[in-house]
Amino acid sequence: MTIREVCEKYSISADTLRYYERVGVIPEVHRTPGGIRDYNDEDLEWVQNAICFRDAGMPVETLSEYVKLYQQGDETFGARCDLLKEVRADILETKRKYEIALEKLDYKIRRYEEAVQTGKLVWDEAKQ
Repeated sequence: MTIREVCEKYSISADTLRYYERVGVIPEVHRTPGGIRDYNDEDLEWVQNAICFRDAGMPVETLSEYVKLYQQGDETFGARCDLLKEVRADILETKRKYEIALEKLDYKIRRYEEAVQTGKLVWDEAKQ
């Protein structure tokens, strides 16, 4: 699969894809004898992982570290697992913060919707 096809499939730019490869977020991509990138199924799995983890907020440096550990072989299973557990904990904390923010937004939206109907804005002192 060409870089263009991969970009279209995953809705990312060619610059992003090249950057991911350059900084080690995805391992070096297979190439044709002429040197043109030719993404195979394994390459596409790495692209999917990179997009998923970046969307979840995983730093590029952490992704690069994960790829390096993978390339070092099976003796890094524990280190890879630990790294992913740390990232998971970070994501859960971010999720918790977003849930708190959403609760506050939902409360304010409800109050404003009520104010639109009644002409009066009333706040619950404990939830402001």
